[in-house]
Parts: sequence; C-alpha cells; structure tokens
Amino acid sequence: MSVDDTGSGADGDGRVDPEPAPDSADPGEDPLALRLEGLILGAERRYTPFQAARSAGVSMELASRFWRAMGFADIGQAKALTEADVLALRRLAGLVEAGLLSEAMAVQVARSTGQTTARLAEWQIDSFLEGLTEPPEPGMTRTEVTYPIVELLLPELQEFLVYVWRRQLAASAGRVIQAGDDEEMVDRRLAVGFADLVGFTRLTRRMEEEELGELVEAFETTSADLVAARGGRLVKTLGDEVLYAADDAGTAAEIALLLVETMAHDETMPELRVGIAFGTVTTRMGDVFGTTVNLASRLTSIAPKDAVLVDSAFAEELIRTRDAPASESAAAEEAAAAEKEGEEPPVYRFALQPMWQRPVRGLGVVEPWLLTRRADGGGEA
Repeated sequence: MSVDDTGSGADGDGRVDPEPAPDSADPGEDPLALRLEGLILGAERRYTPFQAARSAGVSMELASRFWRAMGFADIGQAKALTEADVLALRRLAGLVEAGLLSEAMAVQVARSTGQTTARLAEWQIDSFLEGLTEPPEPGMTRTEVTYPIVELLLPELQEFLVYVWRRQLAASAGRVIQAGDDEEMVDRRLAVGFADLVGFTRLTRRMEEEELGELVEAFETTSADLVAARGGRLVKTLGDEVLYAADDAGTAAEIALLLVETMAHDETMPELRVGIAFGTVTTRMGDVFGTTVNLASRLTSIAPKDAVLVDSAFAEELIRTRDAPASESAAAEEAAAAEKEGEEPPVYRFALQPMWQRPVRGLGVVEPWLLTRRADGGGEA
C-alpha cells in the first residue's frame, strides 16, 4: 500500500541519503545526532506512526503495542519512522497472520528483543563508543570524530551481533531439546544460584562513582566468565548481585565455590556470599521465576561471608550424583570398606554440613546446608 510521499529523500537509483529530510527534523534536534541516526538506521525519517502502520498493513493499535514492547516512547504523529520500521511491523504481523506466532507471543518477541538490545546499546555507547571517540589530535572535537568511527564500526558490530545471537540460539535450542518432554521446556528442574557482594550499600557511600563503576564491572565480568567457563548460564546481573543457573547441582556448586575463592583472592573486592536451590523453575524471556529462585535469594541473604548455603533439595541432588557424601561418617565407612576390599575409596568433590533450621519469610522453615570443598576431592573439577 502506498503512503504519501512527503519527506521522501530517495535519489534516482533508489538509494537513501542517510541525513533526514528537512521536514522530518525537529528544529531543536542536534544535527550530528540526526546524521548518526540516519547512518545507523540506514534510512531517512519518512513516516508518521499512522502512515507506518498503514503501509505495514496492521492496525494502529497493534503497531503501538509492538512499538511500546520494543521499549520506545510514544511519538504522537511526528514523522520519525523509516522504511525499516515498516518492514519490522510487517514481519511481526506476518508471523501472526501465518499462524507461527500468536499476537501475544509476537509482542513478547518484541519486548524481549527490545529489552536485551537496549541494554547492549546503552553499554556500547556509555563504555565502548565513548572511549573510542576521544579526539586523537589537539583541536579536534568529539563531534568530528564520532561519525567516521561509527561508520567504520557499524557493519562489523552488526555481523558480530548476529553471530553471537545465532550461537546463543543454538545453545538454548540444544538445552530445550535435551529437556526430555514438553513440560520441561517451560518448567525445568535447575540449580539456581545468587552471588551477592557483602556491604555493597556501605561501599556506595564511601567510593567515588567511577571507582564504584569499575568494581561493579570487575565483579560482573569475573562472574560472567566463571559461570560460562564452567557450563552454567548467567541469567542476569544486578550491580552487586548475579543470578545464574545450571542444569546439574555439581556444576552449580563448582561455580559457587569458584566465585567465592576468586573474589577472596582479590583485595579490591568485598566478601561474597552465595545461596543455591534446586528444583522446578519457570523460564520466561531469558529470566527464571518460581519458589526455587526465591529460596536461592533468601539463602543468599542469610549466608555467612565468603560461604555458600544450599537448600535440602540441592544437598540431596549432590548426594544422589555422588558429588558429596551423605555425611562424613558415611564417607569414612565407605573408605574403610573399600580399603578392606582392596579397592579405591570413593572420591567426593564437595562436603555438606547441615545448619540450624530456620524460618524464612514467605517460604516457611528451611534447612540450609553449608557447602565446602572436600580436602581429598581433587580441587577444581
């Protein structure tokens, strides 16, 4: 369906000038910001929201839902949308029309993609682009440097983003296929761990903003690397806290102890405490929810400094998989029996010590267990 041709900036061979058409620009907007927008989007401002919805063949109501789900503010009837916006609307609506997605699921796709990429974009501008656009020569302004830098980086960053997304999609699809049945694809049994920096609120009052930012970045980077390297999945970071998940208790236990050990060797880091629970978890939009997650959070809040507390279900899972003995006396009996038979005694990686039962707000009485390494467990797995 055709739209009115006001604001069209395409030249004779169909290419589009990256600078916005004069009638689409707000007089108060920065010229460089407009040029950067044109460069990044690869198209000029051409449509009002109503025109974009009409051209995409969708209702204005659905177009607004998609737009808000992606995290963008209402823009009234400003001429601020491009051909790419029309195409995105058309694609989402086409998936719904073809029956591949319900309307609600299409909105979720828009929301999850918008939330994830918004954070990525903010990080790239705040940390990455800002450092690269320092004027290389005296007398040059950052404004003069930004446009050519973005022009050079844009295609490479785009290709890398698509590559990482495909890799992550393949890994996630593999986990779902291995889940075993349809119910486990949404409600799965996972180990969920929270790692929390102790006394972070007090630190925010004593440290300079830049110093505090560096500490948080170091904590998040170290945590993300350890979780990924050991086969876990970093669900999200919350400044002074990280949430991760693992398919098995042994992996989650190894990650937790490595986090504590690594942070303890860094004099710039506060103490760390970790809480882990094992059980059914509901996954939505890359996040995890449910009683198991709440329990892991509560265990973290009562864990001693530089220690790991786990729930009874997690302890039972470690015992079942032979990663930890049921008790030290049971381990001693097994070792004595093996020695008598001339066999190698079982080697356990972890030790579990029952703690006092205690009431936990919203979850009743729980029995936490202190998780440690066994001296004869061979160190890191």
